[in-house]
Amino acid sequence: MKRNLPGIGIVVLFAVMLISPKAVFNGASEGLLLWFQIILPTLFPFIIITNLLLSTDSIHYISNAVGAVLCRLFKVSENGSFAVIVGFLCGYPMGAKVTADLITSGYVTREEGRYLLSFCNNTSPVFILNFIVWKTLRREELLVPSLLILLGTPMLMSLIFRRFYLKGRRQFEYPDMKKEAKDEKTDWNFRIMDTCIMDSFETITKVGGYIILFSVILELVRSIPWQIPAVTWLLPSLEVTNGIVLIGKSALPLTVQYPAILALTSFGGFCAVAQTQCMIQKTSLSILPYTIEKLATAMVTSLFAFLYITFC
Repeated sequence: MKRNLPGIGIVVLFAVMLISPKAVFNGASEGLLLWFQIILPTLFPFIIITNLLLSTDSIHYISNAVGAVLCRLFKVSENGSFAVIVGFLCGYPMGAKVTADLITSGYVTREEGRYLLSFCNNTSPVFILNFIVWKTLRREELLVPSLLILLGTPMLMSLIFRRFYLKGRRQFEYPDMKKEAKDEKTDWNFRIMDTCIMDSFETITKVGGYIILFSVILELVRSIPWQIPAVTWLLPSLEVTNGIVLIGKSALPLTVQYPAILALTSFGGFCAVAQTQCMIQKTSLSILPYTIEKLATAMVTSLFAFLYITFC
């Protein structure tokens, strides 16, 4: 019976889509516009450049520049520091993609990859500033606190997560397989550029597909004439951007809205979980520990946000 549940769910979804074509159209349109207007122009260039950095073995320039600080702070290897930078600055699911690429390319070990994934796949500061603070909350005084809470909480949680992955070591080491090949440099040619661009198109298309699918599901649930309170409360967790809009338009007081929005942003929604699974499927990393760690980080984020908005 358990094996048949996914198939049954897909059949039910198919039937609901046939019954509600207008909701499917609206959801797909919103998801496509979100992908085309926001995700594609902001994420696609970073996917190309990170692919080029990895393909040409150029990440050591960045790792050498900032690795000393990040290695001491997060106990990662120099190559792992590249995932920290991308994961905190470029947004979902770049942290997961770069971590997976570092593992498959032999730059970091799988154990370090599991640790990096636990705290390096986050919402970008640009999204926090533009969409959350200025467009949704419309309170510029929350700009600095939101950045500090959303970026600082994963760093704080890394102190806890590292205990499960370091296993008594002081920090993660450089993989032996990459030490032997680190002097081998790839000659530049346009075939590398073509490969990186095509891989970037594949990645951004998959991200768009997940966004559209989850936007359709969200719109279908919203179109149901009767509303179940539990489903209504969990609806924003499907997709982070639409979820933030739903919370922002609700009648909830700011003391509830603000922690809820920051918690959802920290978690990324189940759409971001699906995107992350897509990025790491070529590695041995499991999505379940990642999901648990993101939910724990979201809970701590909501606590900090509630304390700030209530007392400060």
